[in-house]
Amino acid sequence: MTGVLFVCTGNVYRSALAERLLAARLGPGSAVRSGSAGTEAWHRAGMDGATRRVLEELGGDGADFASRPLAAPLVADAALVLGLAREHREAAVRLVPAALRRCFTLKEFLRLAAGAEVPPGGAAAAVAAVAARRGRVAAVAPEEDDIADPWGRPHHELYACAREIDGQVTRLVRVLQGPGTTV
Repeated sequence: MTGVLFVCTGNVYRSALAERLLAARLGPGSAVRSGSAGTEAWHRAGMDGATRRVLEELGGDGADFASRPLAAPLVADAALVLGLAREHREAAVRLVPAALRRCFTLKEFLRLAAGAEVPPGGAAAAVAAVAARRGRVAAVAPEEDDIADPWGRPHHELYACAREIDGQVTRLVRVLQGPGTTV
């Protein structure tokens, strides 16, 4: 089983949406499992109401969600760590420097995957192929790899954020499923 860990700041909006949308897009029986955490999160049961409504509108399930703080064991145990902004990826690497080759922002991972030749072997092969492209692809402006935090913003911005994450996660599924799919 492959674990994908999404990281944002509070584990209330972006990473929670990404975790649950990935699970929905992969469907039951997938060998890929998703989780999430926040660099400034604290344990709390239940998903934020606005996040849950948007998630369910997009076909995800908000049941039994609990936010949690980012911790070294979560990073060490994940096959792929995806920050929703560069600061989140960097926080994961600071906790577990040996995980560098498995830590990206969501957008960075997909940008690097766009030209990668992923051999058969599932998600682990995809992560290795994408990691090998680091430093070989033109750099982008830092903000291009970030998904903006909707915290404190109007509902339509939360919805736009969720739609952006859903599009990225849909592409992620194709990458993790391997050859024969289009990114």
